[in-house]
Amino acid sequence: MTRTARRRWSREFQGEIDGIALGDSGPVILHGYDPPAGGKWIDNVIPGKLGAYDRASGDVLWLSPCEVGYGRGFGCGFGDEEDVVILGPSSQKHRIARMSLASGELIGASEIGAFDQALAFGDVCLTVTPQRVTGILTSPMLEVWRYARDGERYHLIGRVGPHAYVVYTDTARKRQGVLRLDVESGEQVDTFLDPELPVIHDLVCGNDLAIVLSGNRVPTRPGQAAGPEELRLEAFRTRESKAYSLWREVLAEESDELPDVSLSLDSGKLYLARGAMLEVRDGVSGRMLGELTLPGLDERVAWKVSQGAGLLAEETRASVFELPA
Repeated sequence: MTRTARRRWSREFQGEIDGIALGDSGPVILHGYDPPAGGKWIDNVIPGKLGAYDRASGDVLWLSPCEVGYGRGFGCGFGDEEDVVILGPSSQKHRIARMSLASGELIGASEIGAFDQALAFGDVCLTVTPQRVTGILTSPMLEVWRYARDGERYHLIGRVGPHAYVVYTDTARKRQGVLRLDVESGEQVDTFLDPELPVIHDLVCGNDLAIVLSGNRVPTRPGQAAGPEELRLEAFRTRESKAYSLWREVLAEESDELPDVSLSLDSGKLYLARGAMLEVRDGVSGRMLGELTLPGLDERVAWKVSQGAGLLAEETRASVFELPA
């Protein structure tokens, strides 16, 4: 039976939200910006701000201007030194910045290359563009490696332990797969998933699992008509030398209108958002554990699950829900 998830708290944000961070404990982090009147802004980047909110009550702990603004690419997470780490565009190229988790005080910032997706961890941050994958040491904010190879384009990234998992396109075959890289050196460990899938829409990693949301329709060029597509979910064990499939399921039969699907993985559980509905599954078996309604999930800007807390960001509002942990 479907039930509505219990909302722990909900708060309006002073501006528009474009990014979030949620750890196993500690505050909720929201990044946003003040939209200019009429939506007009000369520069490519709108100045940003970062806020920390009490995990249990939603009370504002601090709100501060941020070196990272709104534009191309964003990533946020937590460092090893009681700090929050933010990556994204600034008034002077892209930057990585560190701010005190307790007060919001700026610890430092450093210029980095532009990117489309970023993940921030205590030891290293990973960024992706179609041309390269980059590793940045978190505390010193220092780029230490780049991975790029002819005939490949890169799209999404995840991490399990010492390895990064990168969705890529083999440009000759026009098919997508997943590479496995060493996070310390950036060297390729192996090809985890051979490039045989027409398109990979999403990838989530953790708990010795990599779960892939794929489709059977090759992305079209602008102006070309797109045909019907089938969505498939498949889970792989990452401890093996090659991808070992644990389970797979067709989520949607071929249709011209794809459902709005996105994934989150935490503590061995897969959370699958479809519109305002959230499915909870066992990550290893794929078994359905429950289904909930999350008001506002269909209007999500970003969402994340950690230790039974579901953080949902809409355009100007953030909420924390209690979910099966």
